[in-house]
Formats: sequence, structure tokens, C-alpha cells
Amino acid sequence: MIRVAFLNSNSVMRSDKRRAFTINGRFLSQTVTGVQRYARQITAHLDDLLSKENSDFRFDAKIVVPPGAGADYRLSSILVEPTRYGRGPLWDQFVLPFHTEGILLNLCNQAPLIVSPQILCIHDVNTLLAPESYSRFFRLYYRQIQPLLARRATRVATVSQFSARMLAKYGFCAFDNIAVIPNGHEHIELWDAGRSAFASRDPHAKPYVFVLGSRARHKNVEMLYAIAQELEALGIEILVAGVGAGKFSDLGDRSVPPNVRHLGFVSDDDLAALYKHALCFAFPSLTEGFGVPALEAMALGCPVIASDIASLHEVCGNAALYADPKSPDQWLKCIQHLGGEPEAAGSLRQRGLVQAKLFSWAKSARAYLDMLGTIQRDAVSA
Repeated sequence: MIRVAFLNSNSVMRSDKRRAFTINGRFLSQTVTGVQRYARQITAHLDDLLSKENSDFRFDAKIVVPPGAGADYRLSSILVEPTRYGRGPLWDQFVLPFHTEGILLNLCNQAPLIVSPQILCIHDVNTLLAPESYSRFFRLYYRQIQPLLARRATRVATVSQFSARMLAKYGFCAFDNIAVIPNGHEHIELWDAGRSAFASRDPHAKPYVFVLGSRARHKNVEMLYAIAQELEALGIEILVAGVGAGKFSDLGDRSVPPNVRHLGFVSDDDLAALYKHALCFAFPSLTEGFGVPALEAMALGCPVIASDIASLHEVCGNAALYADPKSPDQWLKCIQHLGGEPEAAGSLRQRGLVQAKLFSWAKSARAYLDMLGTIQRDAVSA
């Protein structure tokens, strides 16, 4: 059951603030992408741990959310506290600090400047690695605020060793102050392919390569269009979920190849069905902080072809085929290999199921709880 309390800025959740932490809940007012899914899952599993945990350091926890957010978010041990005012980045800076008690946990790249102690998770440095994917204002804001936030944070977390190295390389903070706390896979257990319109597939339907589309140029989806004609000759379609054809900025006056189908937005249940029926999942990104879709595909038994980049090697290990994201010919060869060698596809499916189990929301939430406990102990002994 959700517990909602309207508290003023002078309210105290419990008598001992050293045994409290607050979660920045602005993600509950945002569209769910990979970053927001991370925050939702970590919070839910923290809630579960707090319901069961028997440790020397007990916490009273709350999540502070903007007005109108969090009404459908079910928690049992973490108090949900809506604020009366504010939205967007200004809410982080001018509202959240006055509702924070104990340690502040920020899971979505942003945090207030004036709160201490706090933990900040920065998922990637894509505004530096792929600036063309973002608006000028967004780039400038993130480039100015994130390094400052990282230097002021008590601890910084990120989702992969690759992102940790990039944070250190670009001077956000010292590498030793960065904890790698990756994404998990268990959320797919709540998905039901049977509820999807894609649940049943015509046995005579063409095999397809499944892709998750995005307007962000570093997602590199258009690269696959260069091999669409060759795939059509092989009787293979490309199904793109997430956006419509008009969202791809690099198409110009070119028409969408006839064997490419844009599905637009799809539900989680649809994703489950699309992953399960696909010949393979193609993930041609130029850069990724982690790569949640590749993990989801493996967890659902879908063979993965991934870009030959550092973070995806961390996620996929030996359970994927890799191709240069700038070489369409390599992607074509990988797809041809899986289409012509059922044993190879079956082997990838099995390895993917094993690989996916290495990543757990429960383990990652426990890592945050351990970090919170360490900060708490330091505060008690200070």
C-alpha cells in the first residue's frame, strides 16, 4: 500500500536523521526510458530490502516527488512524500533540498548542489561522447552542472566500468570515488508476451531483426537501412519499435526501405513478444553507458548482435555477436550467420540466458544500501 504524506519543509521523518535517507523521486514525473527504469527498479528493490533487512544500521526512508507524481508507485516501507510546488531541474535545486532528511540518493544524473551527504548516479557522459544527439541547451547544462555535482557528491555511482572510466577521464571525479552499480534484468519477469498483439506469429511470416529506435543519433539505427535491400533478398524484415519513421533525422528525402516496419511505441508486453519471436536483436549504438535492451533480449532468450564497444562487451560477455557500428557489411554477415545456422542462434540464446543472470536489481539495490550504511557509519563516528 502506498503511503502519501504532505509534509512541510521543517518536518522530521524520524527523530534520528543519521538513520534516514531520502530518494530524489523526480524520475516518477518523467517518461520511462532506461535511466528512469533504473531508478524505479532500484527504489522498488530498496523497498523490499528495507522490509526484510536485519542489519546493524536500520534506515527510515522516503522518496520525495514533484506534484502529481508517484500516484501509481507502490511501496511498503518507503514513505512517498509529494511536494506542493516545482518541476524540472529547478525542483531539484530549490524544492528537494528542503524536503531532504539524512542522506540523499539521486539515481538519474541530476541532484541539488546544496545537499550533503548525497549519492549521485551518473549513467554516462554521452553529452560529451555523442553531443549531436542532444540539443545545445541540454548539452551546455549537463556539461556545466554534472561535473560540479560529481565533485560535491559524497559518493558517485555509475552503471558500467566503461562509464566509470569516462567519468574519471573527463574530470568528473576521481576513479576511486566511483562505484559501479549496474542495471538488472528481473523487471522482464513481470512482462507477459501472451498479453501482446504480437503474441501469436504466423508460421509463414518472414523472420525479422528487432531494433529499438530512438531519435538520438548515437543509437545509429539508420545504419541498418544500408543493408535492408540485402536482407529483403534473404526474406528478412527489420522491425523498429520506439519511434516512427519520421523521427529519424538522417533519412532526408530517402524513403524507408520496404522491408522496414516502424511499430511506434510498444508496451513492455509487446517488447517481450517481439524479443521472443525475433531472429535476433540488433543493437548498433555508437556509445552506451550500459545497454539495457541487450540485457533484456538475452534474458528473454533472444540472440543479440551488439556494437563492438566497451560497455556492451561488459553486458553481453560471450553471449553476443559483435560488429563494428560503422560497418554495415559486418552486421549483414552476423545476421546471415544467425539466419543460416540455427545451432549458432540456439547457442547464443542459451549463453544469453546465463549471462543475463549476472545482472540483478536485487544485488544492485543491496550495493546502494551498503553504500548508504557506510556513509551512515562515517557520520556516526565523526
